[in-house]
Amino acid sequence: MQCIACGAEVMSGAAYCYQCGARLPKQPEEDQQEQQSVNAERRQAQPPARPTAAESFRQSVAARQTDSEEAEKQLWIGGYSPRAMIGVWLADGALTIALLLIWIIWVRQSWLWLAMALFVLLLWGYHLLLLAVRRLGVRYELTTQRLIHEHGIVRRVTDRIEVIDIDDVTFVQGIVERVFGVGTIRIVSSDRSTPELLMPGIASVKQVADLIDDVRRKERHRRGLHIEAI
Repeated sequence: MQCIACGAEVMSGAAYCYQCGARLPKQPEEDQQEQQSVNAERRQAQPPARPTAAESFRQSVAARQTDSEEAEKQLWIGGYSPRAMIGVWLADGALTIALLLIWIIWVRQSWLWLAMALFVLLLWGYHLLLLAVRRLGVRYELTTQRLIHEHGIVRRVTDRIEVIDIDDVTFVQGIVERVFGVGTIRIVSSDRSTPELLMPGIASVKQVADLIDDVRRKERHRRGLHIEAI
């Protein structure tokens, strides 16, 4: 390009003429770059626009959906504990010893010994079978959102109770059960398929009942915050 003052050849993009020192006119590309720089500075200086009511509503709904899609975490898995039948084993043992003493002290007839032995075997066998059925036929799983309970051996039935639908959690313990920390948990809910659920033979029954109640209260509190946000 040429200087408009002296006509000397100057480099493209130069601001002043190297010969006469006159200021050279800006090129269109330089004007465009300068204008873009000015516009960028203006945008940075302007405060962010406040969202409208509709945008605020959409943002709150999106936040609620994001929270509701949190990964479901497993908190507890359990079933019928063998410790729940310790009282039964103690009773069976006491009865067996009593029958043996009766046979030794008073009666020593062979037919009576066979009858008592058969009775004892049937008694212990029945309770062992009952324990196996309860152990294999019941399973519970507690997550941050649901209480899943399965029952049955040949025909397995699985049901789910949303923790937010649980209204009350209580537990019951007998004398022997209190010693070994087992008991029965009773859950009352607004679930149509399972309005009341009994969970017998739960080990560490107090801790499990408190855990279910804590999860219920936390989920209700979280859902309540979402409703207030909307």
